[in-house]
Amino acid sequence: MIAIIGLVLGVIIGLLLQPDVPVALQPYLPIAVVAALDTLFGGFRAALEGLFDAHVFIISFLFNVVLAAFIVFLGDQLGVGAQLSTAVVVVLGIRIFANAASIRRHVFKA
Repeated sequence: MIAIIGLVLGVIIGLLLQPDVPVALQPYLPIAVVAALDTLFGGFRAALEGLFDAHVFIISFLFNVVLAAFIVFLGDQLGVGAQLSTAVVVVLGIRIFANAASIRRHVFKA
């Protein structure tokens, strides 16, 4: 519940303050958001299955965001940033939809 409250507060503060993202960080923001969504869906799935652990959730959240941003950074350094960005989004997208399917099966028993 704390994670959901934090997410809602973060979105509201972001909408009210409309912070500027530095140009150097702009390529990494969408990847970080997708990585965060992956962790959020995974945490929700774990909560429904009775396996949620706040410590694991926080570590997973930070690790996923940093790792995804690092992969994109590495791709930029190698000159293949767009391809690695696409790969990260595809992999995390697959994980998000797998978690969403599991949540759907658990909630709707279908």
